Amino acid sequence: MPATGIATDGPGDPCRSLQEGSPGAASIGLRLLPGLAVAGGSESVQRHPVVVVGGGQAGLSVAHCLQKRGVRPLVLERHRIGHAWARQRWDSFCLVTPNWQCRLPDFPYDGDDPEGFMGREEIVRYVQRFADHIQVPVREDVAVNRLEARGTGFLLSTDEGAIEAEQVVIATGGYHRPKRHPLAARLPEGSLQIDARDYTSPESLPAGPVLVVGSGQSGCQIAEDLHLAGRRVHLSVGSAPRSPRRYRGRDVVDWLDRMGYYAMPIDQHADPRAVRGKTNHYLTGRDGGREIDLRRRALEGMVLHGRLADLGHDRIQFAGDLAANLDGADAVYSRICRSIDDHIAKEGLEAPEEAPYVPCWTPPPGAPEPLDLAAEPLAAVIWCTGYSPDFSWVEVPVFDGAGHPVHERGITRVPGLYVLGLPWLHTWGSARFCGVADDAEYLAEAIRLRATRRAASQERLECTALLGT
Repeated sequence: MPATGIATDGPGDPCRSLQEGSPGAASIGLRLLPGLAVAGGSESVQRHPVVVVGGGQAGLSVAHCLQKRGVRPLVLERHRIGHAWARQRWDSFCLVTPNWQCRLPDFPYDGDDPEGFMGREEIVRYVQRFADHIQVPVREDVAVNRLEARGTGFLLSTDEGAIEAEQVVIATGGYHRPKRHPLAARLPEGSLQIDARDYTSPESLPAGPVLVVGSGQSGCQIAEDLHLAGRRVHLSVGSAPRSPRRYRGRDVVDWLDRMGYYAMPIDQHADPRAVRGKTNHYLTGRDGGREIDLRRRALEGMVLHGRLADLGHDRIQFAGDLAANLDGADAVYSRICRSIDDHIAKEGLEAPEEAPYVPCWTPPPGAPEPLDLAAEPLAAVIWCTGYSPDFSWVEVPVFDGAGHPVHERGITRVPGLYVLGLPWLHTWGSARFCGVADDAEYLAEAIRLRATRRAASQERLECTALLGT
């Protein structure tokens, strides 16, 4: 690692400029530039060139990419490495993308099942092994309670005191605060209500019927988990799209990866704002990987409903949109298949033919029946209705009206402040194991260049002062 301080080209010429990319330029971040002192000049304040908030795969990735460039960051993790995977996923959880797509920087999947789908415990081990491999400074069980601009850098108030940083990367993701229906409090007091991140297994719930609200990936997978365990399941189906698992001889993720979907920048889409707000397609990596067909589950006894319309102490009313929502999900499924067909034809590839999807069940006609809670009391309601960001601890003006960071590929409008690991930060793969490395490399280089320029400017000031004396 480069030594601390500003490098020079020789002891006899202290005013020669630093060159970007030189070892000295890479180490400049270890200096505290003017304007970072805390009021009162406390000597207990820790100083670091770059602080990364969040020790998940995104934070660890950018820390590794920085360290490769000679900038040694500090990573602060509120819990333990792999916490979200270990504590906010259910027991049977597994990835929906094949293992070969796990491509953290300089640490691709190295197991013996590249076409398989890592389960929860294996995912945790993969992230922890990555942390052990890269050997970046990580402080676990340290929460950042406030981040504010201070002088030419930033001040972080943490559980271990104040930390000054010239540059900060926020890598805490975007799924912080679970959403629930605004009338959720009207449900009977005896009904257990939990969010998707708190569900662990069918056995963890009281006996009786369960209502799962939301048909995105988590909702459909949790509903299946309960259904396969023999529980009576009601599922409130929204407009989430679905995807085939395999098509024409390959996993669909393989086809989409080859077709460039995961690497396509968001600004190349016709409506970037709409793309960023879309729900992920539902499918599963369970049982070796398969698609989820809610119509088939309905034939097996899962009770499907439309969106929640009204909640009361004695009944739940659903909207009459179940058929439209199922049709919409199937339309996306079919569009994916057609896009693969077009790719195969365009490239002249050999691939087995496959018949189009045909629905095996349709909802009965007529107005939807309410769920009578007196006749069928619910043992639990599981809310799988998404998350809102919570950056209330960040007291820097970089957010839009909905609380989302405003950025250009992770670079905010406040110099020295960055975000990483958000869905669609730059591409579809940005918040996934397959795409975070590219975003991390991009930000690490931006951070290095900024530190180099600041060091060169500071050196010129010091040299000017020296010559003036």
